[in-house]
This record gives sequence, structure tokens and C-alpha cells, in this order.
Amino acid sequence: MALHELSDKEVRNSKPMEREYLLADGGGLFLRVRPTGAKDWLLVYTFAGNRRKLGLGSLESVPLAAARREAAKARESIKQQIDPQVQRKLRQAEQEAQRKILEAAQARQTVKDLFERWAEVDLVRRKDGGKEIRRMFEKDVLPKLGSLAVEDVKKGNITSVTDPLLARGVNRMAKVVFSLMRQMFRFAVDRDIIEADPTASIRKVKIGGPDGERDRVLSEAEIGALCQQLPSAGLMPTTKAAVWIALSTLCRIGELLGARWSDVDLDNHLWRISDTKNGKPHNVYLSDFAVKQFRKVKELNGEGTWVYPSRNGKKAVSSKTITKQLGDRQRPSGSMKRRSKLIATLTLPGGKWGPHDLRRTGATMMTRLGVLPEVADRCLNHVEENRTKRIYQRHTYEAEMQEAWLLLGNRLTYLTKDFPDNAAANSTNENRRSMRKTAAASPKRTGIARSQGQGPSRQEAPGEKIIPAPDQGNNLVV
Repeated sequence: MALHELSDKEVRNSKPMEREYLLADGGGLFLRVRPTGAKDWLLVYTFAGNRRKLGLGSLESVPLAAARREAAKARESIKQQIDPQVQRKLRQAEQEAQRKILEAAQARQTVKDLFERWAEVDLVRRKDGGKEIRRMFEKDVLPKLGSLAVEDVKKGNITSVTDPLLARGVNRMAKVVFSLMRQMFRFAVDRDIIEADPTASIRKVKIGGPDGERDRVLSEAEIGALCQQLPSAGLMPTTKAAVWIALSTLCRIGELLGARWSDVDLDNHLWRISDTKNGKPHNVYLSDFAVKQFRKVKELNGEGTWVYPSRNGKKAVSSKTITKQLGDRQRPSGSMKRRSKLIATLTLPGGKWGPHDLRRTGATMMTRLGVLPEVADRCLNHVEENRTKRIYQRHTYEAEMQEAWLLLGNRLTYLTKDFPDNAAANSTNENRRSMRKTAAASPKRTGIARSQGQGPSRQEAPGEKIIPAPDQGNNLVV
């Protein structure tokens, strides 16, 4: 030890000279004062017969007390025959290796990082801003894959997501989730985040089986049965009305549940759907049958903005609300938490059905009533697939569509008129006046196939007999 240890005051007051000099603190610890005024600590020691120097840092970052502690640690290493300089180099090398590992880990995007980037670039442009996809990923995908580096995801990781869904029996959900994961990983490939899509070698048909073309159409007998069963199914009046509106207007259930009262003109029998699947506004001409259902809903929900409002009334109800309620009431057995226990109350002979099947059923009924398929397609708001037709055939078919909706409404009125809590009353004079106005405004060629070349308005199907319905001259099938 030195005869005199440095004090904090001496350290602070030491002044630079023409040449650097050392102030001893004892035990080989020195404060080096440079001509520039910079001050730093040095430990001078002997190791293996060689005199060496070890820098301990500047006075600004290492005060006197800290410098003494670092010097004591170095002396302890020397006693153990460990050179402090070598020890420092090893420690620095280890720190550098850890830094590189950390940088590499930060550079490797996780699946959660990829999802967020995909959401910002792609999902945000979807109608709901990607909310539904985010819900599915947060429930079924990210808990299993979220922390994995994107480049480390293998086929087994993908199937670890879909297999539990298949085990739960939700095959369609498994297909949807798989398709979305494939979209996300292809997004990553397009941006050079990964070189290969881990879903590429998995055939979609292996996830839940092949896609089947849905062809469920309710028969007229089933429509009658539905009219009998709805009152005892424990549904809200607005939900029962939604069933008949979907059937009589051919709308998508999401279009109905997202509708605003400002778009529904019941006095003029018109519903304007601005937010559609193909992005093109669609006018639905409402029959008396459909108007009656809308009025039932308006009696209960007519005070706010939305035809089907959420509980707080600030937004529309979820687009899956009706589908879940109808599905719950067709389960053969078993109960689900917080779901209806009125199982099998809406089961029909032809099998399971849902809102989209009502849309298909309404279109099928139109063509059976003699409506040309191309007019029924317009009522469905389908886009013409043939590009040449889209460009050159600009007829809107509005008059033919109006007549088609009125025919469908009249038929539904006839089919439901004899049941309690029936869906609609008999056709009114106003409905017939509307049809006469349509006929007067239409060109000679209409959407109803009545000419001899096209056959009668409705060919008899096996087991069916065509008779005139009460109060109207159109042929109807019973």
C-alpha cells in the first residue's frame, strides 16, 4: 500500500501538466492525469514475471471507491494465478457473443411479429379491419406458434394447430384457419422473410376432407314445417323475422344484420344495401311479405340506427348471431355452455340448414315460379362471370327483379297463411297494384318465362300439382 491514499478532493483537484503523470492510491492503483485534462484509472501489477497495466475506466464513469473495488477484484484474480487482462478479454468475448446472439434473435421474426405485419399491410383493408381473423389467430394459432421464429415453423407446427380443431369436429373452421395461415406465410415468402412456405406441402383436402358444394334447398313442405316450429324454438321475434326476410329477399344474413333503418324505405317497398360482398350497391324491392317482417322488427328496434343493433345500440349485432341461434336449435343432443338448450326444435327432414340455405332456397323458388335464372342471379346480386356480357349487356333488369321478388313474396304468403303465428297475411291490393305498375313499365320481354318457346311459367315437378292460389292469377305449386 502507498504511504498516502488519495482523497476524493485530491482526485477532483488534480490539474493537467505538460506531460501526463500518475497519482498513486496504493496497491498498484494509480490515477492517470493526461495533458488534455482527461483522468483515468490504471492498475499496475506483475504477472508471470512481467509488469503489466490494466485500465479500469475514466474518472467520470468510475469514481475513486469503485476504482478501488475493481482493483481489489483484479488482485484477487492474480492470487488465483489468473491474469486480469486475459480474464477481461474472455469476458468481453463472451459479452460480444451474447450481443450477437441477441441481435440475431431480434432479427429473426416470430410468427407473432409476422402476424402483426400481415395485419398492418393486408388485414386492415378487409371489411372488419381483420378483427375476426385476429380473434381466430389469438384463440387457435398464436398460443401454439406465436413465439416460434418464422423460419423454424415446420409442417408439424401447422398440423399442431389444425388437428385439435378437427378433433373438436369443427372441420370447416380447421380449413379456414389453415387457409389463413397459408395466406400469412405466402405473405412472408413474397417479402423475403422466409424462403419457403411451411404449408406448401400440405394438401388442403387433407385438412378436414374435400370441400363440398353446398346444395341444401328447403322444400315447400319444409317451409310449412318451419312456420310451425319457429314459435316454439325460443327465438326472439326479431330473429324469427330475420329468417323470413332472408328467405323472401335473397339477402346475405350479414347484409341484413348490418342494415341501417335509413336504408330501408318500407312505404316504397325498397331496401338499399350499400355494403355488399361484391362492393356494388344493391336495391331489393320488398314484397308485402318482406315488409311485414321488417315492420315486426321496427316495432322492437325502430328507435336506433341499426335494424339489428348490439346490446348497447352503438353498432350492429354480430353477423354470426342468427347462424349460431339456428345451429343451436338443430343439434340432435348435448348442451353447450351459455347456448340454447332447446335442441332439435328447428330440425327439418332435409337436414341441417342455415341462413345461406334460405338465400339459395328463395332463388330456387323464383326459378320454379318461372323467373329467368339470369334475373334470379341479379336478385342474388351475383356478378356476371362472362366479361363480354358485363361490358356490352347493360340492361339492369330492375323491373324483372321487382316482379320476381313480388312473385316470391306471394308464394311465401300462400305457403304460410294457414299456420298460427304465420309469417305473413294474405297478399294485399297494394301488392297487386305494384305488380301491375311493374308490368306497365317493363318492356315486352320480362324476367318471367311465359312465352310458348320458353314453356309455361312453371313446369310440374314429379308429385306436384299446379293450382291457382287464392286472390291471384299466377300459377303456384302445392
